Amino acid sequence: MHVDYGYFEGDHLGKPYDIKLLRRLFTYARPYRLIIGLSIVLMLFVTGFELLFPYLIKVAIDNYIVVSARQITLSTRDSHLQKMLLDRYGAHLLPTVEPGTFLLLPSDLKEFDRRDLVSFQRAGIISEDRFYPFSPSEGVEKVVKQNPSYFQESGGYYFISYRDMKHLERKDLLTLRRGDIRGVAVVSAIFILILILSFGFNFVQVYAMEYTGQKVMHDLRMRVFGHIQRLSLSFFDRTPIGRLVTRVTNDVQNLHEMLTTVFSHLVKDIFLLAGIIVVLIKINWELALVCFSLLPLIIYVTFSFSGKARDAFREVRLKIAKINATLQENFSGIKVVQIFNRERENHRRFKALNHENYLANMRQIGIFALFVPIIEIVGTIAIALLIWYGGGKVISNTLSLGTLVAFLSYLRMFFQPIRDIAEKYNLMQSAMASTERIFGVLDNREMIPEPSVPKSIVGMRGNIDFRNVTFSYTGDDSVLRDISFSVRGGETAAIVGATGAGKTSIISLLERFYDPQSGQILIDGVDVRELETSFLRSQIGLVLQDVFLFAGDIQSNIQLGNDGLSRDDIERIIRYVNVDRLIQKLPRGLQEDVKEGGSSLSVGERQLLAFARALAVNPKILILDEATSSVDTETEGLIQDALGKLMQGRTSIIIAHRLSTIQRADRIILMHKGRIREMGTQAQLMAKKGFYHKLYQLQYKP
Repeated sequence: MHVDYGYFEGDHLGKPYDIKLLRRLFTYARPYRLIIGLSIVLMLFVTGFELLFPYLIKVAIDNYIVVSARQITLSTRDSHLQKMLLDRYGAHLLPTVEPGTFLLLPSDLKEFDRRDLVSFQRAGIISEDRFYPFSPSEGVEKVVKQNPSYFQESGGYYFISYRDMKHLERKDLLTLRRGDIRGVAVVSAIFILILILSFGFNFVQVYAMEYTGQKVMHDLRMRVFGHIQRLSLSFFDRTPIGRLVTRVTNDVQNLHEMLTTVFSHLVKDIFLLAGIIVVLIKINWELALVCFSLLPLIIYVTFSFSGKARDAFREVRLKIAKINATLQENFSGIKVVQIFNRERENHRRFKALNHENYLANMRQIGIFALFVPIIEIVGTIAIALLIWYGGGKVISNTLSLGTLVAFLSYLRMFFQPIRDIAEKYNLMQSAMASTERIFGVLDNREMIPEPSVPKSIVGMRGNIDFRNVTFSYTGDDSVLRDISFSVRGGETAAIVGATGAGKTSIISLLERFYDPQSGQILIDGVDVRELETSFLRSQIGLVLQDVFLFAGDIQSNIQLGNDGLSRDDIERIIRYVNVDRLIQKLPRGLQEDVKEGGSSLSVGERQLLAFARALAVNPKILILDEATSSVDTETEGLIQDALGKLMQGRTSIIIAHRLSTIQRADRIILMHKGRIREMGTQAQLMAKKGFYHKLYQLQYKP
């Protein structure tokens, strides 16, 4: 049997994305759209900075680190190619002192058509030797004069082969390459500057996104909490409290994760992927096609992973749901567990569930552990293809080394967003499920309707009239059938009957926790449906058998937000209802802390505090639901004394099983199976020898 405690809906798994839900969710982010816009702009800058880094490396390598001119030698062989060279590229050739020999600067080499360049190299017209070119200067002239055999002069430039450069002294090399060193330093400075700007922009972007996420989470949590408080009790009757706690805490936190982590990373990853594609095509479209040749395989692997990850994620959720249900059941009934020595059996069952959860998580981890290496392998294959194809181009001088290095850097960057998107898949899926559940609560309209034009009661007397009231919690079986009775202002009415007779339902209708299917409930002649619920409930004091106290001190539990009460008023109230004896025994008096639910106090002490709480609002109508049961004789005496004082001048309705507490009631209403069977004073009902008489005999039969 499936037990749903509502802490984790394992059987529900939403779509990985839902445009309608996302559009609705982002209505909560609309007040912060300027901050989100700023965050996206900063994200674009950060992405642009990341794209600049490999390009700066390319510039440093091609323009300053690896700078090489080429030598061209013309001969009588293959005159067709030589003629084509002179016709097409003659303006770029720098003649040397040796006839038929020319030098070609790196900038001019880029003007050659790649196919022509390959043809010239294969024919031996362009030699494999590489030369370093530099402009004349005072320091350079000195180095040339000291080593004249290593240098050639052509077109206003000096040239030296890289093979001869190793014969120069280190200081001479530094003199020759002073401009390159300066250029590398400038590129490095730009690199550091961009790194600093990227850090600053990234910090502001993350802070802005987190600020937005926190504000949206705060607003949404307040909206959900406020909405839940306005829902009718019929909603709470069938909805586990743990589920509502999950809505306000875990589900809202999941949305925060989606807004700040998934959304920001997703946007950045999309920008980065698009930017890398554009840059690669711009630099060298042929090499870009080689890099993108494995994209179909990546898309196939990613979609296969998403399906398997979804199934694994669903299984993990189901196992967690079962664990939560088991924990709730065992810890809620821990007394029964220990009394019946169920610890060992429960441990065995939990061990089995925990092992199933372990296996489900390991299957999920296995899928991720397989996906990430596959993406790594595909990325490595792409790099190998790039080195094979691009390396050949570099060797044939149709591609610069800096371009190849930049492509390698961009290619490694290209696969990181794909891994990020896959890793965020479960977060996105969980967040969408949480979004659907949150909006499911917000869309619930099971509220007690407020009157469009509410009526007011001036000088309330407390007259209560039930007229032909029929009520059902589910809409099928009626728990109250054709209930009619009246209680005049200042009177005390007692409602008795067996469990399930409908006593508490009458109180719930009077408080307007529910509305009847038919009939009317009137207070001073006004239908309760025509009164504002806040006004109605402010006129009714309710003391239940199971008194609930909030975590805090005793004073706050008596006031319940009624700041109009002074300390003197509170002390007068506690003396009036005999709570002063309890307060005097406590070390901190009214400021004594009360544990949640009032577990640190006895039943009788909690009921006395409930009397003080009821008196603090000074209601015209007082309802006591089994308020004197389950207490000792001494405490009952204090309660009865407080009860007598509390009921003076108020319309009172008492629900009790113990008939001794209602003998002085002005009217006793006996309920049986949802109907009023008898009504009158105790003497009248005893004289009838009916239901009440039998009930009295059962309680007091010797």
